[in-house]
Amino acid sequence: MTGRFGRRPTGWGSRLLARLSRWGRSVAGQVFALQAVIVLLLIAAAAVALVVQARYDSQRDARHRSLAAAEAFAHAPGLPEALKSPDPTGALQPLAEAARRGSGVDFIAVMNTEGVRYTDSRPELIGQKATGDLDRAVAGESFTETFTGEPSDAVRAVVPVRDAGGAVVGLVGTGIEVANVSQVVEGQLPLLLGAAAGGLLLGTGGAALVSRRLRRQTRGLGAAEMTRMNEHHEAVLHAVREGVLIIGADRRLVLANDEARRLLDLSAEAEGRPVAELGLDPRTTELLASGRIVTDLVHLAGDRLLAVNVRPTKPFKGRPTGHVVTLRDSTELAALSGRAEVARGRLQLLYDAGVRIGTTLDVVRTAEELSEVAVPRFADFVTVELLDPVLRGDEPSLVNGVYTEMRRAAISGIRTDSPLQPVGDVIRFVVPTAPMAAALDAGHAVLAADLHAAMGWRAQDSQGTRAALDYGLHSLISVPLQARGVVLGMANFWRADTPEPFEEEDLSFAEELGARAAVSIDNARRFTREHAMAVTLQRSLLPRVLPDQSAVDVAFRYLPATAGVGGDWFDVIPLPGARVALVVGDVVGHGVHAAATMGRLRTAVHNFSTLDLPPDELLGHLDELINRIDQNEAGNGGDEEEGNSDGVAGPAGITGATCLYAVYDPVSGHCSMASAGHPGPALIRPEGQVEFPELPTGLPLGVGGMPFEAATFRLPEGSRLVLFTDGLVEDRDRDFDAGLHLLGDTLSRPGRSPDQACSDVLAAMLFPVPSDDIALLIADTRRLEADRIAEWEVPGEPSAVSRVRNAGSAQLAAWGLEDVSFTTELILSELVTNAIRYGSAPVRVRLLRDRNLICEVSDGSSTSPHLRYAATTDEGGRGLFLVAQYADRWGTRYTERGKVIWAELPLTGGAEPQAPAPLDLDALEDMAW
Repeated sequence: MTGRFGRRPTGWGSRLLARLSRWGRSVAGQVFALQAVIVLLLIAAAAVALVVQARYDSQRDARHRSLAAAEAFAHAPGLPEALKSPDPTGALQPLAEAARRGSGVDFIAVMNTEGVRYTDSRPELIGQKATGDLDRAVAGESFTETFTGEPSDAVRAVVPVRDAGGAVVGLVGTGIEVANVSQVVEGQLPLLLGAAAGGLLLGTGGAALVSRRLRRQTRGLGAAEMTRMNEHHEAVLHAVREGVLIIGADRRLVLANDEARRLLDLSAEAEGRPVAELGLDPRTTELLASGRIVTDLVHLAGDRLLAVNVRPTKPFKGRPTGHVVTLRDSTELAALSGRAEVARGRLQLLYDAGVRIGTTLDVVRTAEELSEVAVPRFADFVTVELLDPVLRGDEPSLVNGVYTEMRRAAISGIRTDSPLQPVGDVIRFVVPTAPMAAALDAGHAVLAADLHAAMGWRAQDSQGTRAALDYGLHSLISVPLQARGVVLGMANFWRADTPEPFEEEDLSFAEELGARAAVSIDNARRFTREHAMAVTLQRSLLPRVLPDQSAVDVAFRYLPATAGVGGDWFDVIPLPGARVALVVGDVVGHGVHAAATMGRLRTAVHNFSTLDLPPDELLGHLDELINRIDQNEAGNGGDEEEGNSDGVAGPAGITGATCLYAVYDPVSGHCSMASAGHPGPALIRPEGQVEFPELPTGLPLGVGGMPFEAATFRLPEGSRLVLFTDGLVEDRDRDFDAGLHLLGDTLSRPGRSPDQACSDVLAAMLFPVPSDDIALLIADTRRLEADRIAEWEVPGEPSAVSRVRNAGSAQLAAWGLEDVSFTTELILSELVTNAIRYGSAPVRVRLLRDRNLICEVSDGSSTSPHLRYAATTDEGGRGLFLVAQYADRWGTRYTERGKVIWAELPLTGGAEPQAPAPLDLDALEDMAW
């Protein structure tokens, strides 16, 4: 840069700026600047922290002092009497001022319970009402606060004054003004700033000393310059494929890179020795020592033809110069070209192997893909043998410390008439020197370049190997398939028509190919194991046999997905009153976790169904349960994605599920159902018309936040309900609406049983490779005949009990159930008596003859009876105990306008307990519950 008249600026300012600019670009300058900034930030942070801490300590001390002064003055003897005197101000003002000066606070104010000041450090405030909230002190609580307002901002304390009876008769307020508190902190600022300045000077001084030493070491170079010098040095010595020699003026070897050592066969101690002592041939020694300038001189050094260049080095500080020699091997150009073509083909084959091997998670298919990808570009025939546990998906284990046999899983070749053993045969390795056994023992690939000379291989199976040699097999590479340090099997590469045998350099390629395939085989094995575990768990958690019930005729199908078992489930749950619950659901996700979650949800549905809840309420309880489970697992698990020993991710919460819950009553023909994000059912009417009823679909389980709604339908006798999961109708190649249309067409065919309908639906709807589980439940509804139902309206008077009992006995005689007449009369007496005494109208009795005899007594009260054990001296309380003893099951379910108490009895009377003496049923009516 020049000045105004074209001259370079002079003076100490310009020279200082230029020097600082050069120093700032150097590594030493940058290190100094960074250290100075760090020191400055640390000191600033420390100063700010000290100021904040000092302010906090001052305010806390002010609170303590104010509270102590207020407490001392409030508890002073005679203060309550002074407050009640005719002139409290005259009696207390001198005492308050003396106490204020002694305690060091800014004011002491004595007030009545309404906050009017009797004393104050400012006389003009006496008689005025204090501002702020004093209710806590009036209530008897001492407190401190930072007060903002008139007459001044202060840290104050307010303490109640109590008389001898403990009543609050006044208040004492003390405080220190905020301005005085701040002055304490400001008084410490000079010390803090001085200490910060001293620390800054010490830090920057130390940084300056470090930077000065670093500047001497780096000679003032910048970071970019040093990086460029290092990269140049590394590139010259190691990266270039050209030999480099530096020879000093004294004809000693100063430096040789890796390529020069290789071309001239130099030893590791060659540097520093004279050129004449390097052991080179005379012509090469003379050329290197002469120092004459040559360009691309073709020089024969041993069996190599080298292109040599020699240049003198640049003089440095008047010292004698040497010269630099570069060497390039021209004899390897043709060989390198051929090897590059082979390497390019091998890389392409490895790329194809990565794409073609492992396309499925099937162990056998993965082995077949390995055998197919290597023929014919690497081998003429390829066989793959796997251990039997691997084929089953199990973890392989050593037997007696060595593998002795495997099963052939795949074979591929340029022809189909090979003499090799077919797929499925057991291949035994009984001779330790055979290539297969040797490869397993060594843990790496073994080459048998000439099978005619492989005596161990020939001794293993003399007849089979003779046929193989006659066929033309002449070279073999055996590669153990290993993943995670575990042997899975063996891959054998054979050559027959290819005249060249395998070479040593083929071993690394075969091992790489086998390693890639082994990873894919192990993934398929682990998937097979997990899939089998999930399927086993899923099937064990699903119902194997449907319960006996008369409301519906049911058939079901369950098919796990090919790619991974999901969480689909179904259930048929008998309910009281001959009703039945039909359930179908789907858990989000696949694998063992989804199957286990399905089992938890199915168990929860069973438990909630025992409460006899409506469908919408049951789904609400299930949704709350899932949310609670997720919260507990998230709270206990921390990071939930921990893997197990096999690398499979652990459970991470339920994340969501869908469910459809329907309750069918064969007495009324009503079907009530609710959905939590699940597809609605298909309804086939008796005349064959297929409908998909509209349901108020709620959010999936686990999402929460919205209530569920139920819909009720009256089903004609002979109707058919079809419940299913979305895996039946939806897939990657078919959307949901198209699947529903196809399902409707399939279900419209009349004259089939539920089991036949299940088979036909799967035949029409099933995908070749289903990606999701399929659960299908088909139920034909039935109605309970009118002659199996008996109902009575019961008046609200005790005398009606005997009439109901007699009517029930007559109905049982008409049904031919005299064996259970006594037990039924006993239970009816107890239930009806309880309903009349403790329930409300209307009271009804209903008898249902189904697989069991069902007695139901309903009333308009929602009060639930409880079973208890009466003491020997109690006059009542044994009613429900008797019902529980004589009935197979009993319980209570709630309706919209009351409750129903029910009991189930067997149709034969052989199982009833023996009473110690004949019971007087009329007397039982008078027994209290």
